Amino acid sequence: MIRQQLQESIREAILRAQQAGDLPPGEVPQVELETPRQAEHGDFASNVALVLARSMSLPPRRVAEAIARHLRLPPEKVERVEIAGPGFLNFFLSPSWLQEVVRVVLEKGERYGRWDVGRGIRVHVEYVSANPTGPLHVGTARNGAIGDCIANLLDALGFEVFREYYLNDYGAQVLALARSVACRYAELFGRSLPFPEDGYRGEYVVEIARKIAERDGPRWLDAPEEERDAYFREFALAEIVGDIRRTLEAFGIRFDGWFSEAGLYARSDFQKTLELLRARGALYEEGGALWFRATAFGDERDRVVIRSDGTPTYLGGDIAYRRSIYERGFQRLINVLGIDHQGQVRSLKAAVQAMGYDPETLEVILYQHVLFRRGGESVRMSRRAGEIVTLQDLLETVGADAARYFLVMTNPSTPLEFDLDLAVKQSSENPVYYVQYAHARICSILREASKHPVGREFVVAHPGDPHVHLNEARDLDLSTLTHETERALMRKLADFPDVVFTAGMRREPHRLCAFAQELATAFHVFYTQCRVLTDDPELTGARLALVDATRVVLRKTLQLIGVSAPERM
Repeated sequence: MIRQQLQESIREAILRAQQAGDLPPGEVPQVELETPRQAEHGDFASNVALVLARSMSLPPRRVAEAIARHLRLPPEKVERVEIAGPGFLNFFLSPSWLQEVVRVVLEKGERYGRWDVGRGIRVHVEYVSANPTGPLHVGTARNGAIGDCIANLLDALGFEVFREYYLNDYGAQVLALARSVACRYAELFGRSLPFPEDGYRGEYVVEIARKIAERDGPRWLDAPEEERDAYFREFALAEIVGDIRRTLEAFGIRFDGWFSEAGLYARSDFQKTLELLRARGALYEEGGALWFRATAFGDERDRVVIRSDGTPTYLGGDIAYRRSIYERGFQRLINVLGIDHQGQVRSLKAAVQAMGYDPETLEVILYQHVLFRRGGESVRMSRRAGEIVTLQDLLETVGADAARYFLVMTNPSTPLEFDLDLAVKQSSENPVYYVQYAHARICSILREASKHPVGREFVVAHPGDPHVHLNEARDLDLSTLTHETERALMRKLADFPDVVFTAGMRREPHRLCAFAQELATAFHVFYTQCRVLTDDPELTGARLALVDATRVVLRKTLQLIGVSAPERM
C-alpha cells in the first residue's frame, strides 16, 4: 500500500513541476520503485528522473531535484527523501510509521493485506480440467497450483471468485476409454476384443474392468456393443472423476462447481450457441463441415466447429462452454492452460467477440511445462503408454505443501525444473521448509513466552486451546523497535499488501513465494541478533508483538499459496 502511495505522490510531483515550469511538458512514464540492496540507500528508490531526463534532454539530477521540490509526502510515513548518484530518488520511511505497521497487522489479523479493488465483480476461474480418462497426470499439477493460487489472490483483492472444473466427458476420448475397459473386462473372462487404436493402457483401466466384473460378472460379454459402451463409459467416468476429486482435495483444491461437457449437448446449449453464431453471420458450411468465421474476429484462420461426420470439435464445445459462463452472469473469465494450448487463445477470444461479448473479459493464463527430476535425471511420463506418473504419486513422494510451493514459486511463463530430492529435504535448502520453519519457530517463541517471567505478561494461553495468543488487552509501546533487523522485518511486513495487489493484478503468484522467503529471512536474521524474551518488559512486549505480526503475515502468505503453516516441526 505504501508503495502505491509513493508512486502516486511521485507522479503528482512530476505534474506539479511541469505546471510550475520546472520541468518541460511531456508524458509521465510509469513510476517504478525498487527496494535498495543496501539499507543506507533507503527503503525505496526510483529511477524515474533518469527515465524522464532522456525525453526532456535535461541532466537527471536536475530532474530529480525538481521532482523532490514538488513532492508532498506525509511526514508520519516518510522521514526524508535523498537524491543519490546521477539522480536516484531514495525514500526513507518513518520509524514510527513502521512501528505502527506492527499494530495494524495485529489489529487486522487475517484481514491484513486484503483489498476492495474487485468490488464484488464476479470472476469465473477454470483450471485443471484434465480429460477424465485416467488419474490426474503429474503434468496437470502446475495448472492446479497456479490456478488455485490466482483464485485465492483474486478473492483477497475483493473479487467474487467461482472456481470450476470443466469435465470433457463427451466425444471420442471417453468412447475410447469405455472400449479400453471393455477389452480388459473381456480378458478377465478369457475372451478377446480388438483394442482401440487410440485406447488407454494404464493399470487403472484393468482396475476399473475388475470392479465391473466383480459387480456384474459376465453380464456384458454378449451385450449389444452400444449398450455395453454406454454402461462402461458411465462406470469408468464415475470411478475416474471420483479419484480426481479425492486427489485434488489431497492437493488442497476444492472447486465450487464441476461442469459437464456432455450437459452442453443434453441441454441443447451447444445447439443454441450455433444458432447465436449463425444469426450473427459467424458460421458457414464448406466440405460438409460447419466452420466458424474466426478470421473476421482476428484469428489467423477459420475453424471447424462440426466435422463432416457430424461430431463437434473441441473448439465447438469450448465456445458453447464460454457462452454458458457468460449466461450465468460472470463478468470476467480466467482460464489456466498449458503452453501447448497457446494456439487456442486467439480462437477463443474470436468466439467470445463473435457471440457479442467483450473479448477482453476472457483472460488466458499460459504456463510452461514442468520437468521433474530425481537423482539428477528426468522422470518420464506418458498416459496412453501406461507409464503414468500421477499427481497422487507426487503427493505421496513430496507431500502437498512442497508440491504446491515448488509449482508456484517460478513465474508461470518460465519452464520449471522440479527437484524431487530437494522437495523432501528438511533443511534451509528446501524453500518451503525454510518458510514453514520460520512460522513454527515463532509459535515456539510464543509458547516459551507464556512460561517466561516477563513474557507471560504479554501472551495468553486459553484452557483447551493449543495456540498461544498475544494479549490484545495489553497496551504495547512499540517505540523500542529501533534495531536495524527490527526495522528490516517491519519493512517486509509493510510490503505485504502491495505484494498481494501486484501478484493478484498481474496474475504472478510466484511473487508470494519470493516474499515468503524474504520475510522468513528477515525474521531469522532478527531472531539471531535480537533476544525476544528479556528482563525489560517494554522491549519484550514490543518484540513479542513484532514476532506475532510476522506469524500473522507468514501464515496469510502461505494460505494464499495453498500451503499449511505448522506450529511445530
